[in-house]
Amino acid sequence: MQTRIFRVLFTLCGFVTSVFSQEKLQEKPLPDTGISGVYEVVLGAAQTGAENPAFFIRYFAEFGFRVVDSAAFTAAQAKELYGVESGMKSYRLQNGAIDSHGLLRIVAWEKPLGPGVGYNVPETIGSRMAVMKTRDVIRLVDVFKQERANGKKWLPIDPIFDDLYRMSDKQPDFFNRPTGVRETAVYGDWFIHVFFQRYGYNIPGYGTINDAAPLQTSEFTHHDFFIPAQTMDATNYYRDALGFKPEKDAEVDGDWLRGPQRVFDMQPGSTHIYKGFVSPNNVCGKLKFFIPQGVKPDRSVHQRVGELGMTLHTLWTPKLEMVFDLVKKQGISPTKILKNELGERCFVFKGPDGVSWQIIEKTTTSNKPVTKFELQRVNN
Repeated sequence: MQTRIFRVLFTLCGFVTSVFSQEKLQEKPLPDTGISGVYEVVLGAAQTGAENPAFFIRYFAEFGFRVVDSAAFTAAQAKELYGVESGMKSYRLQNGAIDSHGLLRIVAWEKPLGPGVGYNVPETIGSRMAVMKTRDVIRLVDVFKQERANGKKWLPIDPIFDDLYRMSDKQPDFFNRPTGVRETAVYGDWFIHVFFQRYGYNIPGYGTINDAAPLQTSEFTHHDFFIPAQTMDATNYYRDALGFKPEKDAEVDGDWLRGPQRVFDMQPGSTHIYKGFVSPNNVCGKLKFFIPQGVKPDRSVHQRVGELGMTLHTLWTPKLEMVFDLVKKQGISPTKILKNELGERCFVFKGPDGVSWQIIEKTTTSNKPVTKFELQRVNN
């Protein structure tokens, strides 16, 4: 009996080691790549049909985005940079004055490669989520509930309130109001939104709400990725090649945490491995990675450039050749350095975590990112 117990313990220890020891971070300097958070979410679209570029431009205008640039590629040009033999037209959209991070690019393909990840259950492997700050999260949920009632493919999750930073003083009451954030996710066919509203505090530079936006929302503040990997070793290149700072070692989250349980609709007993990264050059535009534990749909085969939906993200750097060399040293095969359809020097690659990136050469932006993370109390 005692031998059996030791055997079980040894097996469990081996499992824990396989999950965590490989991701255990060694303290070493980050490469100074100049990368400043996620620059763009790239949304693949078809050039014809109901959900064409004109529809998406109108849709995202409700969140405050406007077209600031557009250009086209021939099929031969798209094949060379993106590996997709299809003509394409791109539209870059910006929310308010924020041009350093959190933008959107709509890429309309003449011949899309496939439907993308599509409408699926929360935590589907291969899915991507783009996050915005808002002044009224309840209003957004009501809007998407109406769309669902109209027969549209949207699954809005009821918002959850949580004091993420444990900032509430003593016993909260009417005069000593609770501090925290209310957040929700809205799962769709071609996009997954996450919205959050803060109460009692603010983080300068982390979400700038556009006063002109009908839905009172900000640029994209951070990004969630459900990846087809066994361990978070697959994400090490964000530190070693791109210069992102890991928040901490990988950890197991689960249904006992109020926020993830609600936002990801986690069923009893559900867990996932989580790891986050932030750029030292921007408190915003951070990355969050999840590896679901247990059986989840895997649509990652459709997570490729040229399909519909969110299939590409971009970063910008003033040190393009340096980042290019660092990416190759990680055993990743990027494209050649070429000009994208918007005339920017760049290269494209797909990481071992299944995420595709375009790294763009850019020296500066009008909006200067905030680099110091600071919690500021406000009275609301």
